[in-house]
Amino acid sequence: MLDAARVDRLRAGEQALARLELAGEMVPSLEWLIYAFVRKEAVLSSQIEGTQATLVDLLTFEAEEAAAPTMASRTPTADVEEVCNYLEALTYARGQLRDPQGLPLSMRLLSDTHQRLMRGVRGADKRPGEIRRSQNWVGGTRPGNALYVPPPPHLLGDVLSSFEQYLNADDPTLPPLVRAGLLHVQFESIHPYLDGNGRIGRLLVTLLLEHWQLLSKPLLYLSLYFKRHRDEYYRRLSAVRVDGDWEGWTDFFLDGVATIADEGVASAQDLFALVTADRTRVLSQGTTSVAAIRLFELLPRHPLVSAASVVKLLETSKPTAGRAIDTLTAAGVLVETTGKKRDRWYSYDGYLERLRVGTDLDVQRRTIR
Repeated sequence: MLDAARVDRLRAGEQALARLELAGEMVPSLEWLIYAFVRKEAVLSSQIEGTQATLVDLLTFEAEEAAAPTMASRTPTADVEEVCNYLEALTYARGQLRDPQGLPLSMRLLSDTHQRLMRGVRGADKRPGEIRRSQNWVGGTRPGNALYVPPPPHLLGDVLSSFEQYLNADDPTLPPLVRAGLLHVQFESIHPYLDGNGRIGRLLVTLLLEHWQLLSKPLLYLSLYFKRHRDEYYRRLSAVRVDGDWEGWTDFFLDGVATIADEGVASAQDLFALVTADRTRVLSQGTTSVAAIRLFELLPRHPLVSAASVVKLLETSKPTAGRAIDTLTAAGVLVETTGKKRDRWYSYDGYLERLRVGTDLDVQRRTIR
C-alpha cells in the first residue's frame, strides 16, 4: 500500500501535523485556539450531514446563553443544538480517554458518545447509543435501490468485534496516521447506528490523532476538507466498498490532513498576528482601562459580547462594562452588529471573519439578532 509516492504523502501529513502542534504551542493561549478550532470542526462535520447552523450561529447562541440571567435557560435552534451535542460528545469522549479510570477506545465508548450526539435532536428516535437491530442503507429509498447497504444486523457482532480488535491492535506495518484513515472507512462502512454514523466516524479520527499522540489537542478541523470535496469524499468511500480501492482513499485522506493542518497553521498565525496588532491598538487608546484590557484578552473565546455578557465576564458593574466596550469599539476592535439603541451586541469582526472561513452556508454576512 505504501509505495514511494504514498510515503511522501504520509510524511507531508505527519510534518503538517507537527507544524500545527507547534503553532498551538506558540500562541499566547492554546485554550482559545482549541475553543475556536473544535467549534469549527463541530460545525463543519454537522454541515456535511445537512445541518444548517454556521459557526456564527453557534457562537451567537453561546454568547446569548452566557449573557442570560443565572437561572435562565436558552433554547437553541434544532440545528445549533446538533452542533452543541457534537461538542458535548467530543468533550465526553476525550475526557474518558484521558481519565485512567475512563473507558478505553472501544465500541462502548463510541456508543456512549453517540448517545450524547443524538440526544434530543434529529435521529433521537433511532436508538441513540445502541447498535442497530435493523437494516439501514445509504442513498435511495430502500436497500434495493440504495447506493450502499451496510452489513445486516446479524453480522454486526463479528464485524464490530474485528473493528474493535484492530482499533486497539499494535500494527507495526502501518503508521498511525494511515490507520486512522482506514478505521474511518471501516466504521463508515459498518454503519453500526441507525443515524449519526458520519459524525461519529469523523469524531473518531479526532480521537485517534490525539490518543495516538499525533496531536496533543484537537486542533485539526479535517471536516473542512471533506466538506470542500464532498463528492470526492463519498466517491472515495464508495470505491473502497465496491472496488477495494484503499490506496485511493488513503491518498485522499493524507492529502486532506496535510492541507487542513497547514491551513490551520496559517489560521493560527493570522489570528495571533491580528490579536497582537489589536492589543496594541487597544493599549494606545486614551480611555484604556484595566477592564478594557481584560475584556480584550477574553475576546478570542467570547468574540460576540453585549453589555450584559461583559458584566458577567468581568464580574463588574454595567457602567464599567459599557466603558470597556466603548474603548474597544473606538479602537476598531469591536463592531456593533444590531443597529439598536438598546440591547446591543458587538462582534470581534476581524477575528470572526478569519475564523469563519469555510463555515458559512452562503456569502451573505450574518449578524447577531
